Amino acid sequence: MRIRHKPWAKPELEACNFYVKSPSEQKGKWTELFDEPEKPLYVELGCGKGGFISQIAPAHPEVNFIAMDIKNEMLVLAKRKLEAAYEAENRTPDNVRVAIQNIERLDLAWDENDRADRIYINFCNPWPKGKHKKRRLTHTRQLVNYKKFLKGELWFKTDDDELFEESFEYFEEAGYKIKFKTFDLHSETGIENFVTEHEKMFSDEGKKIKFLIAEPVKEN
Repeated sequence: MRIRHKPWAKPELEACNFYVKSPSEQKGKWTELFDEPEKPLYVELGCGKGGFISQIAPAHPEVNFIAMDIKNEMLVLAKRKLEAAYEAENRTPDNVRVAIQNIERLDLAWDENDRADRIYINFCNPWPKGKHKKRRLTHTRQLVNYKKFLKGELWFKTDDDELFEESFEYFEEAGYKIKFKTFDLHSETGIENFVTEHEKMFSDEGKKIKFLIAEPVKEN
């Protein structure tokens, strides 16, 4: 889907005190963005309009969060949702940062000196055409990049059957172990799930939400 250019998006983001303007300058020191860098750091790759991050970040003050997206026009909406969510709790967004970043070039901003205790990938573009599949955020080459700094689990959620099933092979090729998977997340209990408007729309259309948890296999 083509996003209409919003000339006001970039200035509004740059005036925000939890916006990371130059992610490449944080390479190797993402935890230093927070007053309590020792907290677990969870990263959402491709946060879109912020429906997920604006629920989970205020709900978990014991965790630091980073939400990344390629488009200012999307990220500014996430920023606004975060501000509203924290204002509703009479809090400041002290445990969250938003950053403009092409996830396909994440290696420009993250390396083995960084630490992410969890990665979230929610409803990413399925890129169904064969020549485009390497652009999937769960493709093997992307998963290999994440392994450089991922110290814990990757949580992946999608409505797309083909993407979900083909990702099993990607995880295996990249050296991950799938700890849990389900083809109907909403029928499961005991898993924390923040339902966004996008997710509700898919469910209302009769689509089952697929979900898995994977982690890099530890090398001997």
